[in-house]
Amino acid sequence: MTANIDRAARSPARPGPIGRCAIGCRTSRLAIVRALLLAIVFHTGASQWVLGERAVSTMPPGTDTVRVKAEQLHQLSLVKVQLHLFRAQKTAVGQIAFNEDASTVVLTPFSGRVTRLIAKLGDVIKRGDPLFEIDSPEVVQAQTDLIAAVQGLEKAKSQLALAKSVLDRQVSLLSGRATAQREVDQARNELAAAESDFQTAQGTLTAARNRMRVIVGRDEAEVARVERERAVNPLITINAPIDGTVIARKVGPGQYVRSDAGEPLYSIANLSTMWLKANVPENDIPLVRIGHDIEVRVTALPDRVFKARITAVGAASDAATRRVVVRSEIPNPDGALKAEMFATFRIATGEGVSAPAVPVEALIRDGDVATVWVEEQPTVFRRRRVTIGMEQDGRLQIREGLKPGEVIVARGAIFVDNEWRTQ
Repeated sequence: MTANIDRAARSPARPGPIGRCAIGCRTSRLAIVRALLLAIVFHTGASQWVLGERAVSTMPPGTDTVRVKAEQLHQLSLVKVQLHLFRAQKTAVGQIAFNEDASTVVLTPFSGRVTRLIAKLGDVIKRGDPLFEIDSPEVVQAQTDLIAAVQGLEKAKSQLALAKSVLDRQVSLLSGRATAQREVDQARNELAAAESDFQTAQGTLTAARNRMRVIVGRDEAEVARVERERAVNPLITINAPIDGTVIARKVGPGQYVRSDAGEPLYSIANLSTMWLKANVPENDIPLVRIGHDIEVRVTALPDRVFKARITAVGAASDAATRRVVVRSEIPNPDGALKAEMFATFRIATGEGVSAPAVPVEALIRDGDVATVWVEEQPTVFRRRRVTIGMEQDGRLQIREGLKPGEVIVARGAIFVDNEWRTQ
């Protein structure tokens, strides 16, 4: 048949009843012949076509399916659609702050001049560790009072012993009728007065010791040294009241500090937990309760999600912003959270609804259209349009278009979509 067509194409044109055929007639016949040959080689609807020696998989044009070669399957990750509980969530913005329940400021109980700074900014300290040292006249006065109290007690003790001795002698003389009863009564009165003075001196010494321990901050060993040596030490060391980290210091060497200034010299905070102070719109406050678990994301740490729990809800709404401060406590064991960091929190509200869920990477967006690739048979996938809902925990809620148990393409969905567009 082909030979006949070729001979017909090579034979010269013969004149017809109207005249000889134009050159264009031969060109038209050659085009028809080539079209017939191509129709024989490329059969309509074939799933394979030959170009040289290379075979390429394809599907009939105009369909929503695509076939992937077996050697390309390693680029894809297939997952089964499963039900997932989706709960409506509210978000709010706020800032990380120090845990005020585990932080404190350090003031000086005495006025004086700073002679030495011991703790530096950023130091991790324990309760009782020294922070700074001052030379204070008030400390000198407290030690002087203690020494005076010790001396007063010793004097009262001597007077008491003397009064007892006098009374014993007068009683002995009275038994021998060598003295009058009036002398004995006077000795008893002097003994009673000496006992009262001794008790007063004991109370004064106890008060002086307590002042040295509690107010001045001296330990038992230092109090005993002052009582024993009767020597005054004008330097006083201010110690840390809690465990934590030095987060602020507002004092320098040689600076004169006053006990009535009220300005903190050191600030110490325990950084194992931090606060999130979030500003929640007042319309969402009825949905927020103490004890609710929340997810916190920090702008400076985009790859981390922190778990926290609401510990307090503000009692008033800001008149300008119409927002209420909600406070949460966040564990911070590695110290990654810093004060004043910008953060957002997300809280789930309501009972939630169970719906089919797919990974975020499985969804293909084309404008307002969302599609996924569903496996129809091994290596064959069909493009399906879906209606999506909320996104939670890396999953998308599918409201329409998928059923639990169907298998879809997760990782590699874009690759499959590109293959479909170019077929």
